[in-house]
Amino acid sequence: MKVLWASLCLMFVAIAASAHEVRPAIGDLEVVDGQVLLTLTLNGEAIVADVSLEGIENTDALDASDEVDRIRALEPDAMTAELEPRMPSFTESLEVTAGGASLPLSVTSIDVAEVGNTDLPRDTVLQMTGALPQDADAISLTWPAAYGALVLRQQGVEEPYTGYLEGGQTSGDIQIGGGDEASGWTTFGAYIPVGFDHILPKGLDHILFVLGLFFLSTRMAPLLWQVSAFTLAHTITLAMAVLGIVTVPGSIVEPLIAASIVYVAVENIVSDKLQRWRPFVIFGFGLLHGLGFASVLGEFGLPDGQVVPALIGFNIGVEFGQLTVIAIAFILVWYAIRVDRGDADVAPAQGIYGMLAVVFVGLGIAMNTPAFQDVMGASAMIFFWPLAVLSVLCAVSATLVDQLDAYRRYVAVPASAAIALVGAYWFVERVFL
Repeated sequence: MKVLWASLCLMFVAIAASAHEVRPAIGDLEVVDGQVLLTLTLNGEAIVADVSLEGIENTDALDASDEVDRIRALEPDAMTAELEPRMPSFTESLEVTAGGASLPLSVTSIDVAEVGNTDLPRDTVLQMTGALPQDADAISLTWPAAYGALVLRQQGVEEPYTGYLEGGQTSGDIQIGGGDEASGWTTFGAYIPVGFDHILPKGLDHILFVLGLFFLSTRMAPLLWQVSAFTLAHTITLAMAVLGIVTVPGSIVEPLIAASIVYVAVENIVSDKLQRWRPFVIFGFGLLHGLGFASVLGEFGLPDGQVVPALIGFNIGVEFGQLTVIAIAFILVWYAIRVDRGDADVAPAQGIYGMLAVVFVGLGIAMNTPAFQDVMGASAMIFFWPLAVLSVLCAVSATLVDQLDAYRRYVAVPASAAIALVGAYWFVERVFL
């Protein structure tokens, strides 16, 4: 049991360590009376700290993460005072052209949000303007790599441009009069990876909820009932929230999502059967998770006239992400389940899971590089060490297979306990910290 509890604690520490997410910047572009207006909502702390957000999903991955945290705690006036001297170099880094000529922008206002939970992003809104050259009919923007990703939205025209620019990418020519709206199929395809990315690697709370469903039973029918209820529910509220029918503040939704994780994990510990009420409870929790998904789409924005293709594409991406999580978990525990059922030998299982544990630990160390953090947004240990812990639990289950329900006792229950601990931590953090 000491091995199990040590493994459990390691999994909890590794998973709970992720915070301080980085969101894409939002840019609203409009031309009014010969003036180009660009409103940017972004991470002002990164500008003050002079750090690069290229490929970063979590500021904990930055060498200057402590400095970013310090700046996050500054009052708005103090933050504005530190931003103002950096605005000339910031505007120079933006490559904006119109009619083939450079279009210099100047910052007319800075609005910094009040200090809130310093574990969460704080928005800084920059209002920028520049004179449109005569006879210019198109504008192009190249977004600097150092500022992460940008969702660029054209305003005030029919069939407006909407684009997602990774750092260093250019928008191409955006027609001032409109007409650059993507087609339905293009929008559909573009939003599938957005939905998938929200699950893997960014949606750790949704990942843990899905794993909570997975660890209830080794049989397929209970998993299908739960996943079906969850999918139907989050599809409903995602659509309703995006269409403006339902609006619930994140301060309410996020703690309840954490509570849903605790519930499914604790019920796994006290029962290994699909109780009659569980699909209905999962449906209710799915409604909450749909509101969480909607907040992501709210950050990205949906192109006018292409809401339905974007919504369907995003939802399919979410489903692919969830199925990928389930597939990875199933592949990893499959042999341990076979041993528990008497369909496979103990010795190969011990060797396989022992080797996997070493490989995952090694990958967590070897791949814990700035390049990995740039791509995945967090330490490699957060991704690989929980898999190493799960491999250890599977090895223990195979070794003690002569005990009744060894897989449930040494894999499903400890994994569910770890999931419940993380969910409880998040609930306390989101409500009280």
